[in-house]
Amino acid sequence: MKDLTSFGEARIKIVALPKDTNSSGNIFGGWIMSQIDMAGVIAARELAPERVVTISMDEIIFKEPVYVGDLISCYAKVIKVGTTSIKTQIEVTALRQNDDGFTECVQVTSAFATFVSVTKDGVKKPIDPELKRLHGF
Repeated sequence: MKDLTSFGEARIKIVALPKDTNSSGNIFGGWIMSQIDMAGVIAARELAPERVVTISMDEIIFKEPVYVGDLISCYAKVIKVGTTSIKTQIEVTALRQNDDGFTECVQVTSAFATFVSVTKDGVKKPIDPELKRLHGF
């Protein structure tokens, strides 16, 4: 599994529920994408505290299925900052019990998402240079 120490603490932790399943009984990919989006927003808002909107999701890779009862953790970090845009990397893990009865952590999905800083009226808003500096950009 990928080393997630550079991501810090999980942005979101949530249990996958039966209402979130697809026709095969696994958790629906769209539900996972929604969690990815929220985790990315939480990371992006550190640099654009007023408001951000999603402009793209790139390279979403579903590596393993997610099952009902899995504890999903979404880790997100900012990897690039432009004038108004913020690119994030998101990694999703599932904590579950394996066939031997032991708890294991499985990396299930990864993605990149880009957000734009906007005002409450939806107008692009430049990211504060001081916030960029404080976050190492």
